[in-house]
Amino acid sequence: MIHILLAVLLIAALAFFLWPKPQIEDDEALFGEARRGGLTVALRDQVGDVTITESRVPGRPIVLIDPGHGGRDPGAPGVSGTVREKDLTLAFARELRDLLAKHGRVRVALTRDEDRTLTLDQRAAIARQLGVSLLVSVHMDSAPNPLARGATVYSLSDVASDAEAARFAKAENDDGAGLSSERDEGLRFLLSDLALRDQMAESADLATRLVAGRGRGMLLRPEPHKFAAFHILRRSEVPGVLFEAGYISNMDDEALLRTAEGRAPIVAELARAIEVDAALRHSR
Repeated sequence: MIHILLAVLLIAALAFFLWPKPQIEDDEALFGEARRGGLTVALRDQVGDVTITESRVPGRPIVLIDPGHGGRDPGAPGVSGTVREKDLTLAFARELRDLLAKHGRVRVALTRDEDRTLTLDQRAAIARQLGVSLLVSVHMDSAPNPLARGATVYSLSDVASDAEAARFAKAENDDGAGLSSERDEGLRFLLSDLALRDQMAESADLATRLVAGRGRGMLLRPEPHKFAAFHILRRSEVPGVLFEAGYISNMDDEALLRTAEGRAPIVAELARAIEVDAALRHSR
């Protein structure tokens, strides 16, 4: 009797492990499904906890989405006077995170998932401590010209592409420096010349792919790829871009960026570029 019972248990165990499991195609994934494998990591430097959303296949690159501004730093005001950059960047970043999670091709994390103050050094520290493969810092643009509209992609460079890019980088860097509480440790954060050149080249490659591969869902401004010495991109020590989704100083762009429906095509285009870049990086 015991032998028969053991035989039945053995057959049941083999059937469990060998029976074919149903496969889920990419297009059939439920929204947010990949987040069941999330991992919360406690980071140093008073950054707090960061949740990494797992991919379907283990070991995929980690993409860090950085919603610009937050907390004491509201960012730029919208032309309507009813929205602030920090709120729109957070909404955009969450939607981008959720879409990447739905596809499940990369692991993804946010530097902030609430309205909180983070210095540029803290944001860069998250990228380094998590060992991310890619950083995308999300912003909304503003300009004195109310007709200016469209997205801009900034990559890292020691020399700015033009005076406008230099002014924008200085404004972003100065804002972050004003909030910074981290002690500057000098050479600890400096990359070697070779590593820095590689980081700049990969940052520019991502920006180029994003601009060249975009579809109808994303309106780009004239000369959409610019570059400058952005503090967060340099200190992260990983390839990354600063993405301006549009001008909230323009009535049409603000109308799009203030709703989930208006942001959705831009989010989809950016997610596709991120996944292509991650696939190329993972195949090396």
